[in-house]
Amino acid sequence: MGGDMTTFLIAGLAFVAIVGVGFALSGGEGDSAKKRARAIGSGASVTGKGRNAKVMDEAAKRRAKTQEMLDSLRQQGKERRKISSAQTIKAKLTQAGLEIPVSTFWVFSLVLGAFVAGVVFLSGADGLVLAGVSLKSRPLLVLGAFAAGAFGLPRFLLGARIKGRHKKMLNQFADGLDIIVRGVKSGLPLNECIRIIAKESPEPLRSEFATLADNLAMGAGPERALNNLYKRIPLQEVNFFVIVLLIQSKAGGNLSEALNNLSSVIRSRKMMREKIKAMSSEAKASAGIIGSLPFVVGFLVFLSTPGYIMELFITETGHVCLAAGALLMTTGILTMRKMINFDM
Repeated sequence: MGGDMTTFLIAGLAFVAIVGVGFALSGGEGDSAKKRARAIGSGASVTGKGRNAKVMDEAAKRRAKTQEMLDSLRQQGKERRKISSAQTIKAKLTQAGLEIPVSTFWVFSLVLGAFVAGVVFLSGADGLVLAGVSLKSRPLLVLGAFAAGAFGLPRFLLGARIKGRHKKMLNQFADGLDIIVRGVKSGLPLNECIRIIAKESPEPLRSEFATLADNLAMGAGPERALNNLYKRIPLQEVNFFVIVLLIQSKAGGNLSEALNNLSSVIRSRKMMREKIKAMSSEAKASAGIIGSLPFVVGFLVFLSTPGYIMELFITETGHVCLAAGALLMTTGILTMRKMINFDM
């Protein structure tokens, strides 16, 4: 009987001890939870909340810095447009990829003007008579030919070369951005990716990125080097590239993702440009046929009855008709050109 009482007593004490331990543990968690709830309710910061607040502060600072950078780039874009609207001969020679002095260009222009004036002088042309106003002064006619050959024709040729070079640059630029994206993803620095483009890409992308890499290596700084790139290639796609790199250099971010998106945008713009070109090809063909009809018909009439068509060139009335026809033809061609050309 004494042994049974001892057993019951030990079992009771053990039960009381277990209940007490469980109550103590549950009561501690309840107090801790209540304290945490009171801290959250009173607005006191906890560990997780402090971390989130810190992340939010960093994001806000980054957004502010990015906005400041965008405002600065917007102002620089206005200045670039002012510069591009009044380009000098030196800037145009650089854009055309011609490494020649400005003096050489002017010497070539003068020689070309003298050649055109010599051709007009040796042809024996006496001038024109328009609406009773005599333009038969041979010196005045030769001087006009010299001005056209010295100032008009060289600038036209230079503009055509710049346009062709820019077209090649647009066709190659997206591929160059893809090289940078793959290089950055594989761990290469940006300067090394630019060097790869300068070595492996065709012209004119190779020479432009070689100049950019040299400027960066010589310590010109990203902003100055990229602005010089835009001055040499004043295209909207290059401007996008400059803005992305400048924002990334000052505000940080995922460069590979940004350039990948930019590459997609440039390819989309190229596809849209080609689509517009295809849709307007019929209108361009019609404009070419309509514009060439007067010359073709005039040449055929000259072959059949030369005396009939020569009245336009030897009489005052014919000169007036030629002037009026040239004015109307120019107006029509410019109107059709405006209708079928789209700027992007």
